[in-house]
Amino acid sequence: MLMTGKDYLRSIQDGRVIYVGRERIENQTQHPAFAGGARTYAALYDLKCDPSLREVMTYEVNGDRCAMYYLQPRSQEDLRRRNRAHRAIAKFCFGLLGRTPDAIAGNITGLSMKPEVFESEPGGSRTNLLNIYDHLRRDDIFATYAIVPPQSARNKDYYQSQGLSQPALRVTAEDDRGVTLNGMKMLASGAAYAHEVLIGNVMPLAPDQKKESITCVIPLNLPGLSLWSRRPFNRAGIREFDNPLTHRFDESDCMLVFRDVHVPWEKVIVHDNAALSRNIYVQTPSHVMANHQCNVRFAEKLRFLIGIASLVTRATGARDIPVVRETLGRLAAAEAGYGAMIDGQIEAFHQIDHGYVLFNRRYLYAALHWALDNHSQLVDTVRELMGGGQFQFPASIDVMDDPDLRSVFESLWTAGPFGAIERMKLFKLAWDLIGSDHASRATSYEKLFVGPAFAVRNYNFVNAPWDELHAIAEDFMKTYDETDRDPHGGADAMNPVVR
Repeated sequence: MLMTGKDYLRSIQDGRVIYVGRERIENQTQHPAFAGGARTYAALYDLKCDPSLREVMTYEVNGDRCAMYYLQPRSQEDLRRRNRAHRAIAKFCFGLLGRTPDAIAGNITGLSMKPEVFESEPGGSRTNLLNIYDHLRRDDIFATYAIVPPQSARNKDYYQSQGLSQPALRVTAEDDRGVTLNGMKMLASGAAYAHEVLIGNVMPLAPDQKKESITCVIPLNLPGLSLWSRRPFNRAGIREFDNPLTHRFDESDCMLVFRDVHVPWEKVIVHDNAALSRNIYVQTPSHVMANHQCNVRFAEKLRFLIGIASLVTRATGARDIPVVRETLGRLAAAEAGYGAMIDGQIEAFHQIDHGYVLFNRRYLYAALHWALDNHSQLVDTVRELMGGGQFQFPASIDVMDDPDLRSVFESLWTAGPFGAIERMKLFKLAWDLIGSDHASRATSYEKLFVGPAFAVRNYNFVNAPWDELHAIAEDFMKTYDETDRDPHGGADAMNPVVR
């Protein structure tokens, strides 16, 4: 059953424990640090329910409408349908929210498309996985994930030598009803707004870490579970005009702290199997399904970025300077090329098991790598185009509240056809995209959300058709040998016989 925005806001007021420093957040839908984000996610739920977007955002299952991002694709058109839904969501938030409801839905849907992987080794539960997928789809659940151990957990020997408990999340007890979890998991972006969280392991575990292999999908209000938020960028008194992106799109990032959290067995999909807990993502369509959404999101962010770059240069009068036009041309070419990489994932799709289809893996991982490798350079390019424009404006638009200051501002900050307020609005927006605290967090996110750079490059290495690429040169070398030479440099030397 589809939720509306109002339904969604009520549903996340569920007693979960959120800390900002020592402050306990009683209601994230009303607190200044989180209210703007909550309204944005509510608007996304309303977008999904918009009758004019019914065929874009939803599909029918047994007479009920479900969110399109839970569709298991069986044709190229199904891939296009998923892509259109991702695009609509990314366009709504300008590609600035990493954890929209369609993000982790791709992970879970991909897992459900090859459930036999959960039966391939002890410790997996095919039944639980499929039941969880049905629940998320049927109940219109927004899930996020926390699938990386805390950095402090890397030195196991230290904790053992000091007689200290490991900070990494692990199973510390079991009973007939389920498992008990203690420790930490990172980094649950959007957890202040999601309903549930996928707990797992995208990084390989050693064989002796089987108690850390727990993989489950759980509500975020379980007793003993608390969300420790980073410093929010929104705060009371900040005007939307001065930080328009921060105001709407600070999605939060939380460490999840487990203190004797009991998880029922029916919520567990991997237990006591270190290898399986990581392999489920790469041996099923999960990783590809989820990261196609990431590609689509970044493409929309890139469009937003270069649109602002062009507007800034127009406002400064620099847009028609040849070197500036060349720079904007490079940005436009990058945007077009990246879009083609995404379209190619659909045009060169794969047929996979059980009658399903999948986005092209190679093109997807190439797009992930391109975004990781180029985001910082793109931001720096826009920063250079802005020059010092942002720092020439008043600290806040509240100068308009004072008649004397307003008069001075409107007369001196106007530039040709561009009024003072219009210019300030543009530069405040641009700075919130490339230079604010919110922008700095986004830069780190784009570099790290899919893993370290070497891991992304390894995805590209593993999926490259090396035998095919080698054969191009090897087959050519078979067309000649040391006896095939014309000492006079005749025609035969230029046109060897193809054998």
